[in-house]
Formats: sequence, structure tokens, C-alpha cells
Amino acid sequence: MKITVVAVGKIKEKFYTDAIGEYGKRLSRYCRLEMIQVADEKTPDGASEALERQIKEREGARILSQIREGAYVIALAIEGKMRTSEEMAQKMERLGIEGKSQVVFVIGGSLGLSEKVLRRADEKLSFSKMTFPHQLMRVILLEQIYRSYRIITGGPYHK
Repeated sequence: MKITVVAVGKIKEKFYTDAIGEYGKRLSRYCRLEMIQVADEKTPDGASEALERQIKEREGARILSQIREGAYVIALAIEGKMRTSEEMAQKMERLGIEGKSQVVFVIGGSLGLSEKVLRRADEKLSFSKMTFPHQLMRVILLEQIYRSYRIITGGPYHK
């Protein structure tokens, strides 16, 4: 299975890059991982709702241009469904059994995801009602994907 993470914005801190690299290495035993960064838009302080919507739409267009036809898309969104690690593992295993060759996880920018991206998503996933920096969210997501594969294969990591 190919796992693609499409995220808005660049990773700026080396410790995030190092953590992403470590999970990428660990995941190489289980899947092909692709990390795609799309440019973010600057949001001025006090931006109007209309301007924020335009920014999300521009970022959303960049995200959608990276998603191939037939990919199973999981958008990370606060309003999404929360899963336990075991439920996430079951979902990943089920997608593989169903023959989904590519799963795309989408992480939006500081304003979230556009309506078009949310409509394209096959499901919305929430890790918490809290907000996390999108750079850290990439690390958390990769850790949970790795944990899912360890659960699926009966590895000790998830305990």
C-alpha cells in the first residue's frame, strides 16, 4: 500500500524533520510513504471571513492537485471521527483488504481545510478536539500509522 501525506506548509524545525525521517524509515517495512508539502498562504492579522475562505480555497486547490483519482482520502479535521489506535489499525487493514492501493492523509494549514477538500475526503479523522501545530501533526500522524502497522502485525510497539 502507498501512504501519501499531503500537508500545507514547510517543516521548519530540524527536530520535526528528524522525527518524520525516523518514522519514514520505520514505515518502509510496511508501506511506501510519500510526503508532499504544498505552499501555504500568509494570513494577515484580523483577516475577514471572506479572505480566510479564499486562503483555504487556494491552499485546497493545491492539495487537490496532489490527489490522484481512485485514492482513498482521509482528511484530518477537528470535526472528524475519533478512533482508538486499535480502530485505526483495523481501518488500515480493511483498506488493504478492500484493495485500496493508495491512502492519502490530508493536513490543512492554520485555517483548516477548504470545503472542496472536505467533500473530496472519503472520511474525516480527528486526533483530538485540541489544535496542534501542523508540523507536529505530521509526526503524530506518522507515529499512529506506524503503530497501526505494528498492531496489524502483532508487534510489541503498541503496548
